[in-house]
Amino acid sequence: MNELGELADAFLKACARHKILSATAESCTGGLIIAALTDIPGSSSMVDRGFITYSNEAKMEMLGVSAATLDAHGAVSRETAVEMAAGALARSHAGIALAVTGIAGPDGGSPEKPVGLVWFGLARRGEALIAEKRIFENNGRDFIRRQTVRTALEMGLKALE
Repeated sequence: MNELGELADAFLKACARHKILSATAESCTGGLIIAALTDIPGSSSMVDRGFITYSNEAKMEMLGVSAATLDAHGAVSRETAVEMAAGALARSHAGIALAVTGIAGPDGGSPEKPVGLVWFGLARRGEALIAEKRIFENNGRDFIRRQTVRTALEMGLKALE
């Protein structure tokens, strides 16, 4: 099992210990987090669902991200990541939701929001929402997406410790 597989397995075991399901809300990873989770045999007892919300319309329709948030802050922002995580939790049976939105490149970056910028959101029932920002080195789209998956799973594990 590779590093992402080991992290996914550890995260799912933590979910099992807490007797909760997990959900994901993914933009820049396009489903890589939920894929890593569902690659683990038996994951169906710890995974509820994954939302792939690549477009702003999908973020609004599937997760309830507000148009005002997207207009004011953009899709790649702390505010959007938090609303994505909260929306995934509200629209699932999960006890924890991981959300990611970022710029994986190779284009789409700007001086304010460079390629490699990713915002992470984490929501747990009955707890405060968590947001974290990372700017990964621009070593290519695949590198940024894999680092995003790794970081999201690490955040989930930390939240369940």
